Amino acid sequence: MAVEQPTRTQDATPPGDQTRIHDIGYRSYDGPRLGRAYARRSLYSQSLRGAYGLGRSAKSKVLPMLLFVVMCLPAGIMVAVTVATKAGELPLGYTRYAIVMQAVISLYVASQAPQSVSRDLRFKTVPLYFSRPIETSDYVRAKFAALASALFLLTAAPLLVLYVGALLAELDFADQTKGFAQGVVSVALLSLLFAGLGLVIAAVTPRRGFGIAAVIAVLTISYGAVSTLQAIAYVQDSTSAIAWIGLFSPVTLIDGVQSAFLGASSAFPGGVGPSTAEGVVYLLVTLGLIAGAYGLLNRRYQKAGL
Repeated sequence: MAVEQPTRTQDATPPGDQTRIHDIGYRSYDGPRLGRAYARRSLYSQSLRGAYGLGRSAKSKVLPMLLFVVMCLPAGIMVAVTVATKAGELPLGYTRYAIVMQAVISLYVASQAPQSVSRDLRFKTVPLYFSRPIETSDYVRAKFAALASALFLLTAAPLLVLYVGALLAELDFADQTKGFAQGVVSVALLSLLFAGLGLVIAAVTPRRGFGIAAVIAVLTISYGAVSTLQAIAYVQDSTSAIAWIGLFSPVTLIDGVQSAFLGASSAFPGGVGPSTAEGVVYLLVTLGLIAGAYGLLNRRYQKAGL
């Protein structure tokens, strides 16, 4: 018995078009556009806060805050001794303080310069900055200014402690004010130099550990090597070479500038700092390093932002 097969309808209608247009409420932004200046200030503020661990984890606050306390503690002890003994002067001059504490300053730069720039390079977030209304020079300027400001706070705070303590001890107001002003100028120059060198070294590698080691080597080991060579030259009566050897370390550069122009006592062997002519060379080298560091950072981030 034959079974009749069902026939498929040839003109079946296709399913209806399900396309829909939904209005989900997106609107164009009509508010104020704050532009590059606002972005630069925001990056500066965020980087400055980050240099002391603010806005980061509790673990990130330990080292910078500890170093800040270590920088200020000797100044507080000196003030206490001066007030208690009614001494006629502070145990250590304002311009000498940063030179004596250079190891703490170098450690701070070594820990915070890589934190400021290495993570952006490692995780390749630099192009995201430049996708906004911010340019390479804005990024470099904000990072440079932030670390220099953080260093200035670190180095100027103990000078303020010394100054206030000297006034409480009733030391001569004019002398203390002059010494404090000279010290502030010295640490401002030191902050710019150390920040520039630290950021350039840290920007070379995205690995934070390598950056820390390299910064310590440049700032601390160079000072030890230069001081050793100066001591050898002093023992061999080659005193004319002492000042020129001092050009090869950031710490001795600052020492030479302040002893030549700010009336500071020199830490060079024999206590004899550079002459005025040699001090001009020291100042030019220092300013050249600061400008060169800024230029190298701009060049580095022109490539990193691609």
